[in-house]
Amino acid sequence: MKALLGYKVGMTTIIEENGAAVPVTVIQAGPCFVTQIKDTDTDGYQALQLGFDETKERRLTRGELGHLGRLPQDKDHPNRKADAGIPALRYLREVRTRRVGEYEVGQKLTVEQFVVGDRVDITGKSKGHGFTGVVKRHGFRGGPVTHGQSDRQRAPGSIGATSGMARVVKGLRMAGRSGNETVTSSYLEVVRVDPERNLIAVKGSVPGAKGNLVLIRDAAKSK
Repeated sequence: MKALLGYKVGMTTIIEENGAAVPVTVIQAGPCFVTQIKDTDTDGYQALQLGFDETKERRLTRGELGHLGRLPQDKDHPNRKADAGIPALRYLREVRTRRVGEYEVGQKLTVEQFVVGDRVDITGKSKGHGFTGVVKRHGFRGGPVTHGQSDRQRAPGSIGATSGMARVVKGLRMAGRSGNETVTSSYLEVVRVDPERNLIAVKGSVPGAKGNLVLIRDAAKSK
């Protein structure tokens, strides 16, 4: 299992040796630290908790500092995580894996674990669009613009019958808040890996705007 947290840098184009133009998304990934290992005996399942983006201790709550073992009273604790080389970290995310025995608390993970040709799934928050109508949110075609329909081009139309059921059905697609949801782009190909600058480039688009936090992990599906 390979996984990393990172920031979306943006999109660009890479010209391959055969002259093909490949659209790629560049991600500044890692370095990440293993902050916790969850096992079946203690937690009921197996997973790794990864920490990303070093920050100042004053920016974290006491609960977060205590979890990382960085409170003053934790100095004498025999299993103090700070002694394992874990700094104050801004983000913590959990990744399921059955190979927890291959990792240890404090281990540093970088983009070097990925190679060109790997397939990955990337999860992030999609761009928020605020309150939108049914045409933009659900792809409705809108009403006709003829026969006197001067103001119904982007209207949803009827939302419920006036007889029989006489109510609006639950889950009916209507106007509302659009975007800002967790989205995963699956089976993306790793095109470039730059360990010196902690950069990784994947073919295609990645959810979210520039600067958004994303999670990179091995592709769950295979072809």
